[in-house]
Amino acid sequence: MPPARPLEFRQRVIELARSSDRPVGQVAKGLGISESCLRNRLEVPIDEGAEGVTTAERKDLVELRRKTRQFELENEVLRKAAAYFARENVLPK
Repeated sequence: MPPARPLEFRQRVIELARSSDRPVGQVAKGLGISESCLRNRLEVPIDEGAEGVTTAERKDLVELRRKTRQFELENEVLRKAAAYFARENVLPK
């Protein structure tokens, strides 16, 4: 594993990658770091004030989407049950 770079270097690399119109892979290669390392670094600062969804917000979104799917499933079951019982009341016995 290569030695850790100074904080100033890492911050400058992130600024350069964000401001550049070159692909992340080319920026990383030009700076002598791996593409995966740079991609990981580009994702981290969201919690530190950059624009985007923070980790906590993302966790909340995942939970809300899961609950929404559950409610939609329950609603579909209730709709089918209501249609079944409504049909049962209409048909002669």
